[in-house]
Amino acid sequence: MEKIDWHLLTATPSEEGEKRKLKVGGKTLCIVHLEGKIRAVGNRCPHAGADLSQGWCEESKIVCPFHRHRFDLLTGKGDAGQANFIPVYPVKQVDGKWYVGIKKSWWKGW
Repeated sequence: MEKIDWHLLTATPSEEGEKRKLKVGGKTLCIVHLEGKIRAVGNRCPHAGADLSQGWCEESKIVCPFHRHRFDLLTGKGDAGQANFIPVYPVKQVDGKWYVGIKKSWWKGW
C-alpha cells in the first residue's frame, strides 16, 4: 500500500479557472480551481516543458501555453494523438483548508 504525505496548500485559487504555481512536498504543482473544487497536477508540460500555470482552462482541461497541448485535470491524460500525460495529485478539504497528497518516496524508509 502506498503511503501519502498530506501537505497544506498555503494559497489556493478562489475563482473558477484560476491557477497558481506552488512548491509542495518538493514538487512544483499547478493548483487549479475547477467546478468549485481544487485540483492539483504537475506544472510542467511533458511535450515542451512549459509552465502549465501560465496556460488556461477549458472543458475541464488545462491547456499548455506553448503548443496548446491539453490535459484532463482529473486523469492527467493528454488529448487523443498527444500520447502524453501529466501527474495528478489527490486533494482533500478538511475544516475549510485544502491539502494535497504526495506519495512518500520508498527510499525515505531506509
